[in-house]
Amino acid sequence: MIASAPNMSGGSGQAGGPGSPVGPPSSGGPWSLPNLLTYGRVVAVPVVVALLFYPDENWMRWAALGVFSAAGVTDFFDGYLARLWGQQSSLGRMLDPIADKLLVSAVLFVLTANGTLYNWHVWAGIVILCREILVSGLREFLAELRVPLPVSWVAKWKTTAQILALGFLIAGPAGEEVLPGTLRIGFTLLWLSAVLTLYTGWDYMKAGMRHAT
Repeated sequence: MIASAPNMSGGSGQAGGPGSPVGPPSSGGPWSLPNLLTYGRVVAVPVVVALLFYPDENWMRWAALGVFSAAGVTDFFDGYLARLWGQQSSLGRMLDPIADKLLVSAVLFVLTANGTLYNWHVWAGIVILCREILVSGLREFLAELRVPLPVSWVAKWKTTAQILALGFLIAGPAGEEVLPGTLRIGFTLLWLSAVLTLYTGWDYMKAGMRHAT
């Protein structure tokens, strides 16, 4: 989910940890399973958006939540399997954060359009989107200098809060019938992720400015 915002697993293209890859041998490539999971997350974007165009239909919200949740699960497994099977690739490094940002941005936009996000809550979404654009530009700048920008643990917690927030907000009024306070939980988590977004954005900016000479 949704983001990308960095994901909890590090993405299908991230370098793995110590030890040799285990599991079925594979050449990786564009049609490896980790990359297919990432493609699935991109395909989920228009599906979730289309379902949320009918916010008054409870079953549509539940269907959107199901697709969004499945996309969030792939956000973990694409990176995990890529490391486990030694299928890290340049394509995965490029596409994984794009898929995250597409999902999160699209959901924020459609939740604002259908009235789920309103008034001051919209500002939390704006903060999140601005940070994503800032970090994307910063990563591109540092990539030209061959300087890595590692994902911090705070950023990973931000991503977790962000995905949970969007899940509760996608459920929205339908969720209120099952769990009263669903929207309140969603708004609280969204503002928490916005605060963490500001912190991590400033942290990344300081790291980038050290190389901006």
